[in-house]
Amino acid sequence: MNLLLWLAPILVPLAVGAVLTLRPGRGTSWLLAAAPVPALLLAVTGPVLPAPELPWLLLEPRLALDEPGRVLLGLTALVWIIAGVYGRTEAEQRGGFADWWLLSLTGNIGLLLSDDILTFYTAFVVMTLAAYGLVVHSRTAEARRAGRVYLVLGVAGETLLLAGLLLAAADATGLRMADIAIAVAQSPDRDLIMALLVAGFGIKAGVIGLHIWLPLAHPAAPFAASAVLSGAMIKAGLVGWLRLLPIGVVALPGWSEVLVTLGLATAVLGVALGLTQRAPKVVLAYSSVSQMGFITLLIGVALASPSAAPVAVAAAAAYALHHGIAKAVLFLAVGLLPQFGTGWRRTTLLVGVVVAGLALAGAPLSSGAFAKAWMKQAIDLALPGTNLTTLASLAAVGTTVLMARLLLLLRARLPDTAAVGSAAGLEPFSTLVAATLVATPLVAPALFPALATPGARSLVTEALWPVALGLLLATAAVLLRRRVSLHIPEVWPGDLVVITERAVSGAARGLAAAAPPVTTTLSRTSSAVQAAALALGRRDEGLDRLEDRLTRWRTGGAMVALVALAVTAALLLPAR
Repeated sequence: MNLLLWLAPILVPLAVGAVLTLRPGRGTSWLLAAAPVPALLLAVTGPVLPAPELPWLLLEPRLALDEPGRVLLGLTALVWIIAGVYGRTEAEQRGGFADWWLLSLTGNIGLLLSDDILTFYTAFVVMTLAAYGLVVHSRTAEARRAGRVYLVLGVAGETLLLAGLLLAAADATGLRMADIAIAVAQSPDRDLIMALLVAGFGIKAGVIGLHIWLPLAHPAAPFAASAVLSGAMIKAGLVGWLRLLPIGVVALPGWSEVLVTLGLATAVLGVALGLTQRAPKVVLAYSSVSQMGFITLLIGVALASPSAAPVAVAAAAAYALHHGIAKAVLFLAVGLLPQFGTGWRRTTLLVGVVVAGLALAGAPLSSGAFAKAWMKQAIDLALPGTNLTTLASLAAVGTTVLMARLLLLLRARLPDTAAVGSAAGLEPFSTLVAATLVATPLVAPALFPALATPGARSLVTEALWPVALGLLLATAAVLLRRRVSLHIPEVWPGDLVVITERAVSGAARGLAAAAPPVTTTLSRTSSAVQAAALALGRRDEGLDRLEDRLTRWRTGGAMVALVALAVTAALLLPAR
């Protein structure tokens, strides 16, 4: 029973993948929503039984589940379950989606349950690479470009992470996560290791400068995939920081300052970039960047003082729970709205958008108000006398304006009639909206005694003025635009990617003008390459066909089956 409780969250998605590969179709697509249920069961029951020892399994994985991990596991399972209900459409319409979905889920849950760096890194890589299949699912040119950017950033993050883990493991007494955190604190290469881990996980967390995959991947991916990308998988960076950085082991004021500054910059610039966007999913992507800035700030606060670390860690987990549920609601609503005309279904979706938007803004008595109150508790305990709480409140003003812009964009895009075809029922969506209201205020205090119950001043007075000011600014902007013709320049989604592409293109044109002989040579070389490419097929078609095959259900299903077979074989091997 103990072994089943701990291994089912990882093995069930693999088994479901094998079933869907053997019997694809509408009759089995509901299994996408059922696959995360064992993970939710483990999160709800908690580690009532100790994690099993698995010395006979391949790589001898070690499992564990602390309180922050339990919160994040519950969040992950809930988001994947609800999103899985709406992901069935993609799974039934085009092969491959279900297999990449289940592999991503397996990696996501595996990294949350892992207690050693080998298991953690393996699960992290599985999640990252499998999510590529979700990003490029539509096979459009935009999706393929987003997938390439995502893959490059993902591999870069894994490379940085691997380098940091190897350096830390060289000085560690064991391969458990806690051993690595202590080794980082004591290593003569501490700053280098810290830089590698901060950057490696920062790519997944979407901190500013490393965020460029988010505004490209979210618009390209199906809306159910966007919900899990932003609601659950983006938290993998937080998990890595919490478990591998020397939080609570030693005070690192220098790195604390770096992460606090980086977090504030991410929170502010994410809003600024989001306000220039015109596509709702891109606005939400930049909103995720901004919200992860607050979590990055809390990691910096945790590194400032070992005595304050438990409060900061608990606040970060509570904030992740609040953000993950609210952002999943918003992405699902954006995807479902075009499928409904007028009526109560559209009203239900718009109510969900308002509730989740107000929560992200930190409206009084919302889950965001609780999360921000606990964030301020951690700041006051670790860094008293600073103006960080005021700066965080000002960033919340920007979040309110961004959510108001999202609502206006959605209103302008509402269809007059429902699209052809029917969407799944709204009961799962309504469940997620209800979780937005109650999950964070109820779960976080129950699991984290270090979090003091916020008073009325924190939940009402201090939470009211940022939202009120944000709504006032949004209203003023709307009224001003009606009177004066204003044009807000749109920053291209992916900002730094586009800037780099254009800079390279401009440099190439400059080189062509400055060096005709070189240009002639390059032109001849290019013509030869093009001729060779035409002999094999039209330009890019070979890569596109390869990409198509790699994301078909047969390939993805084979990978699921091979992983499941390897795990099963390892389970059957006799003990050494």
